[in-house]
Amino acid sequence: MKDYKKPTDEELRLKLTPMQYEVTQNDSTEPPHRNEYWDNKEAGLYVDIVSGEPLFSSFEKFDSSCGWASFYKPLEAENFVEKVDSKFGMRRTEVRSKNADSHLGHVFNDGPSELGGMRYCMNSASMRFIPVEKLEEEGYGKYLSLFEEK
Repeated sequence: MKDYKKPTDEELRLKLTPMQYEVTQNDSTEPPHRNEYWDNKEAGLYVDIVSGEPLFSSFEKFDSSCGWASFYKPLEAENFVEKVDSKFGMRRTEVRSKNADSHLGHVFNDGPSELGGMRYCMNSASMRFIPVEKLEEEGYGKYLSLFEEK
């Protein structure tokens, strides 16, 4: 991804749905329990909807009952940037993708303690899910071994 060039605003508006644009570019949050991946249980990868940066595998996903897709750790930590978010009178840690600078969601320290205690609460609108059987054809073949071992 070292040669990645973020699309222009016009290109993003054409590529993304209105909700995807609002979430990734304007730091919005989609409604809980009414988003694409909050209860997805398929095996595969979650990647940034804008850049395709790998974010999480289905192995790190867990049901937090919050209504958004929750993960206990990132697949590729170097693809994330954390920032302090003080909006709405709260102090939270925002999570953004490194290359596309997409707003992904927030990380909290109330995840499963036996898995490290973190909960990456992600907007489905900021991600694209790639089922394991499509990893090779979509250019993510290097991650197939994760699924063969399990």
